[in-house]
Amino acid sequence: MSLRLSTVILPYLRWHEGGRAAWQRAEQLGFHTAFTYDHLSWRTFRDGPWFGAVPTLTAAAAATDQLRLGTLVTSPNFRHPVTLAKELISLDDISNGRITLGIGAGGNGFDATTLLKSGQEPWTPRERADRFGEFVPLLDRLLTEDSVSYDGDHYSAHEARNIPGCVQRPRLPFAVAATGPRGMKLAARHGQAWVTTGDPKLYETGTPEQSVQAIHGQVEKLAAACATVGRDVSELDKILLTGFTPDRGRPLESLDAFVDFAGRHAELGFTDIVIHWPIPDSDFAADEKVFERIAMEAPAQLA
Repeated sequence: MSLRLSTVILPYLRWHEGGRAAWQRAEQLGFHTAFTYDHLSWRTFRDGPWFGAVPTLTAAAAATDQLRLGTLVTSPNFRHPVTLAKELISLDDISNGRITLGIGAGGNGFDATTLLKSGQEPWTPRERADRFGEFVPLLDRLLTEDSVSYDGDHYSAHEARNIPGCVQRPRLPFAVAATGPRGMKLAARHGQAWVTTGDPKLYETGTPEQSVQAIHGQVEKLAAACATVGRDVSELDKILLTGFTPDRGRPLESLDAFVDFAGRHAELGFTDIVIHWPIPDSDFAADEKVFERIAMEAPAQLA
């Protein structure tokens, strides 16, 4: 299978002042999927414009025809499976079956603290993993069954109705972001795809070569997790969200640089590479002409 190229469009632009144009241009450039971040706010964008993922994807679905759409990633930090399922079924219907849910356990950012009471501590990594372990299976049921009742340690549902269900059957695909053993097992059991950004410990001081080796190790752990649940790892797409490895923005400096970067990761078994839509004066700044050339020409070179 040819390596697919996708993009992630951060939701910081007003829809009528560049937002809609970006999503439509992503379709024109031939990207396989255009994702957006599902956060309440994010890093250096905290004090500037930032719009909600679900309304943004709804608008993008209405403004495009063929482009797949999705989140990278949604987390339990501020989502509940019951309400999220209703929104996803609606999104899948509006888009006529073009939605992929990127989903992860969440981190320590603003999402983890915005809803806390004064003096309340954010969830620990273990607590986030515990919630994620309930969140994904329950969401799976909510998207595939007409009526769901569940009483867990962290989430509950009482006769939650989700009729008529997803356009995509049995449900829209999950792309599970995971690097630890518990997350890997969730990806193996419930995912149609697995997502990684690489090894964060290598971002500051590691080398590209060390990063490739670390990601290779992650792929091997995914294969082991699949084996424990009796699943062939080749059944899962493997998605690399770029910009968080020691390479940083260098792969977008030229077509050749990107083809070399993507090719090294395709050799590890990756099926999808995701690049950030250029944002001036940010960590995702890039030459727009080079970016568009990569979008239009790189997939053929990586076929």
